[in-house]
Amino acid sequence: MPGASVPPRLIATDLDGTLLHSGGTVSERTVAALAAAERAGIEVFFVTGRPARWMDAVSDHVHGHGLAICGNGAAVVDLHGGPGAHRFVKVRALELDDALDVVRLLRDAAPGTVYAIEQTYGFHQEPEYPKLHMEVPDTLTPAEKILAPDGIGGAEPVLKILAYHAELDPDAFLTLARLAIGDRATVTRSSPSALLEISAAGVSKASTLALCCAERGISHEEVVAFGDMPNDIEMLTWAGRSYAMGNAHPDVLAAASDHTAGNDEDGVAQVIEQLLAEREQRRER
Repeated sequence: MPGASVPPRLIATDLDGTLLHSGGTVSERTVAALAAAERAGIEVFFVTGRPARWMDAVSDHVHGHGLAICGNGAAVVDLHGGPGAHRFVKVRALELDDALDVVRLLRDAAPGTVYAIEQTYGFHQEPEYPKLHMEVPDTLTPAEKILAPDGIGGAEPVLKILAYHAELDPDAFLTLARLAIGDRATVTRSSPSALLEISAAGVSKASTLALCCAERGISHEEVVAFGDMPNDIEMLTWAGRSYAMGNAHPDVLAAASDHTAGNDEDGVAQVIEQLLAEREQRRER
């Protein structure tokens, strides 16, 4: 197994479908495993497509352990202060000109596409965009108006564009969008529906995780990563050791160096417990 002989210094785990149970909770076993990893000197990063503004709920679940790479790499948030006290460590925003181009290109390639705009704190969507998210949007406005130079999108950084299509197959929509947008932005998906997540060019879970590791002097071989959906694939192939969840998308199962149990069976906790047991065995030799 690649990286198996290298002691881990950082654990990077996706949230939905990976660390969290299907009901959106984190088990006591998983919280205990995360705490044990941090006590052993292993950093914990939550690497998620979720926006930074949802991190209060996550930090409550995980008892303030770790840092979060949010919006598929668009922002890094420190959770250690607990709910209400998280702070932005890094922001990798999508420039307004690029965001406008993305909206136009994809609208031309896939008529019927509707959008929502994620910012550091704000959330805006078009009137036709379905109710897919937990909160009420700040505004209901066409994306072109949100992202115009004098629009509300200029008030704070744009982290991610969400593009939804009611009729296209999810994987087909992803392929079409990548062809239409090219290198103008990064396009991925984590939803079972035809919902795409669009970030700045070069921004992904993997690229932001790599930046954070470089700042800490941690090599990719010292990283253990977990995921379940296509937006995790680059991170899983970058990490020295990677685990696809038992419930993962087929492409993720093929990309990871190893597999673990599903999210509802605490697959992440099972691997962390094993890693810590191996670490203890090495010390006793």
